[in-house]
Amino acid sequence: MTGETAGMAETTGTPPPAFASGPHGTPARTRIVLADVARARSGRDRTRAELAEQTRVGEALVSGLVRAQLALAVRLSVVVAIGLGGLPLLFAVAPSVGGVDVFGVKLPWLLLGVVAYPFLVGVGIAYVHLAERNEQDFTALVERPHE
Repeated sequence: MTGETAGMAETTGTPPPAFASGPHGTPARTRIVLADVARARSGRDRTRAELAEQTRVGEALVSGLVRAQLALAVRLSVVVAIGLGGLPLLFAVAPSVGGVDVFGVKLPWLLLGVVAYPFLVGVGIAYVHLAERNEQDFTALVERPHE
């Protein structure tokens, strides 16, 4: 075969199927446009990129999480302040309550010395549970598919 007919089928004179779509017997090229690749990314990747690059959207998402965690901490701090700080106030206002004996121990000592610790542990457990829920909500928001 000569150079001109090397790509031609010997019997028909047409190029073989591998070279059928390109000119001069070359395969057709596929054009890849970067914008098409960017559009193919999911919304989840875009949101993660905004978080990583600290764009305005990423900052808004993170500041929303921080605000939610701060609001939770403030609410539970108020519960502790009222729960434990209110007891001395109660005993000052109503001294008869402070004179009550329970199992041979004065009520103020029992409440502030014994009951306060399980109360603080319970508030701590509640904080961890609610903070994890805030983080799960944030993660669900970030990983939510965008349309």
